[in-house]
Amino acid sequence: MYVFSKYKDQYKANLRLALPVMLTQLGQILTQLADNLMVGRYGGEDPIPLAAVSFGGSVFFILFITAIGIALGMTPIVGELFAQGDRKRSAGLLQNGILFYTLLGIVVSLVQLAAIPLLYHLGQPTEVVDAAIPYYRMLVFSLPFVMLFFAFKQFLEGVGNTKAELAATIIANIANVGFNWLFIYGHWGFSAMGAEGAGLGTLLSRGIATLLIIGYFYYQPRYREYFQYFSTRNYSWAVVRRLLHIGLPISLQMFLETSAFVGTGIMMGWLGKEAISAHQIAITLGNCAFMIVLSIGAATTIRVSHCYGKRNIPELSSAAHASLHLVLVWNAFAALMFILFRHQIPTLFTSNTEVIAITAELMIFAALYQLSDGLQNVSIGILRGIQDVKIIMPIAFVAYWLLNIPASYLFGFTFGMGPSGLFLGFSFGLSAAAVLLLFRIHRNLKILRARVG
Repeated sequence: MYVFSKYKDQYKANLRLALPVMLTQLGQILTQLADNLMVGRYGGEDPIPLAAVSFGGSVFFILFITAIGIALGMTPIVGELFAQGDRKRSAGLLQNGILFYTLLGIVVSLVQLAAIPLLYHLGQPTEVVDAAIPYYRMLVFSLPFVMLFFAFKQFLEGVGNTKAELAATIIANIANVGFNWLFIYGHWGFSAMGAEGAGLGTLLSRGIATLLIIGYFYYQPRYREYFQYFSTRNYSWAVVRRLLHIGLPISLQMFLETSAFVGTGIMMGWLGKEAISAHQIAITLGNCAFMIVLSIGAATTIRVSHCYGKRNIPELSSAAHASLHLVLVWNAFAALMFILFRHQIPTLFTSNTEVIAITAELMIFAALYQLSDGLQNVSIGILRGIQDVKIIMPIAFVAYWLLNIPASYLFGFTFGMGPSGLFLGFSFGLSAAAVLLLFRIHRNLKILRARVG
């Protein structure tokens, strides 16, 4: 039976870690909102600029999130070592992570640049692709900066510091809005660049964020101390393999989940530029709700990894269950807001009546998958914390490629539901993922309790 007093301290501890991450995610989402609002207003009745940002951003996001997933593997390893007081091995992880993640960002960027001609073969309106490519190219150039940022960010999260990324992100996001004002609309003598201007603003702001977090790490004595353990002898394929051992399954899971969302976005393009624009607005709003989920998931990984390092299984179990409670409450609230304000919110992004009408319908179906989305993400955070990540990839394959994408196509085109049918597929994929992951967590907790006794 649920007893609030049993979890009260766990809620506080999880939220204490989650709040800075939450504000960081809020900053990133506000940047995305600013991009979409400013580009949407720049286009006015013309849906092409917003559709270009949607399409270019969606295609970029597939490999972007795959690379980010690999970087997320650092946090639980550092968290376990931090709980055990092993700074030397932690420093070795950071040193290898800086080099490996930055090189990975460069390689992935080259792949994305080489893929530009393929954008014309995804069934999108030609004028949308023409406008999307300059925006897409700017995002690609930003990826090495992002990967270097994540090397420091994930290390700091592993030692329980979620505030540094908050400060860096807030400053960078304020700069991004300023860059948007200059480059999208063409103020202070700059040419009006529209969607490409939003991409340029993102590139510059990501560079600023990277410089800020490196500066923070260097000028804080308790973190600069890790540099004394840096040595050319630390570079090791064995360390990189360990980072990949945790990061690669996370990356593949994120790729499979993201591909379902991006695949839906591409299928939206088959229904016209109005559908693409509506999809972009609905997904942006969904991301606003999801930022809280990501924050709770990140805090859960940190707390669980620290408990796991100390082999404190009762505390680990309580922290995990507390996070599941928190995410259920939040996503129920988000779903309600989506339904109640589905007609008002889209008007902030566009004056196109058809886009507004489609978005209002999509928000109802976005509300349907909120609870499942929250549960599956926090469940992955729990599994990351105990370094049981191999299972999440096959679960993602079943949930998103065998259920989600086929269901979206079936409802959207075979049953003629259009954009709403495409969104309905998410409920099937995310629900399947949530159920399977929760079963895995239950099994793991039982095994861990038996081992510790």
